[in-house]
Amino acid sequence: MKKILKVFIALFLLLIVGLVITAFVLHQKLPIGEGEPKADVMARRMLKAMNQDAYRNTRFLEWSYQGGKNNYKWDKAKGICTVTWENYQVELRLSAPSKSTCSVDGVKAPKEKCHELVEYALKNFNNDSFWLVAPYKVFDKGTKRSIVPLEDGSEGLLVTYASGGTTPGDSYLWKLNNDGFPKSYQMWVDIIPVGGLEASWDDWLVTESGALLPKSHKLGPITLSMGDVKGYNE
Repeated sequence: MKKILKVFIALFLLLIVGLVITAFVLHQKLPIGEGEPKADVMARRMLKAMNQDAYRNTRFLEWSYQGGKNNYKWDKAKGICTVTWENYQVELRLSAPSKSTCSVDGVKAPKEKCHELVEYALKNFNNDSFWLVAPYKVFDKGTKRSIVPLEDGSEGLLVTYASGGTTPGDSYLWKLNNDGFPKSYQMWVDIIPVGGLEASWDDWLVTESGALLPKSHKLGPITLSMGDVKGYNE
């Protein structure tokens, strides 16, 4: 048993060392951008390519995240998102989370439990909705935009969220095609210790309302599904 335990410990240590080395190799420093007026032009070009008006006029968005772990129906007009997971449901009031309502197995949750559920729902909404609508948020309050030269000679749009959301300070370097349409971004975010990881934005769905939304993203060997994505105005 002692020999087996030593083997497991050795393998575990090798795994840790391997992960540290991989993180060191993959990690990139956050680039320093410049020229915000020029960056704003690039950002507006991206929004035009994305048909921003169709997104603005879309009332309801539906999607799921983490293999259906979290499920969302967002009424943009009312500022309310119904968040469901396991046997929980939160009617999340985005402008006033403390006024949200919660249920467990269809029964109204006690105040203390509801507070816990609202915190979970809001944190996950901030993260999971970003994976759905990030291109439309480049002019959100508290954002800073700049231009970064890329290795292929083109330019990328660096957007930093100085405030708002769950993790202010996160930065995303958008890479666009020749038409200004987003195809991927690199991330420098608080929850991921490796800076510069790249995620695809190229699996697009034209929803019923005309809004363009992603069906999935690829991060290396990982595919992140957004579930049954819908955008409509019923």
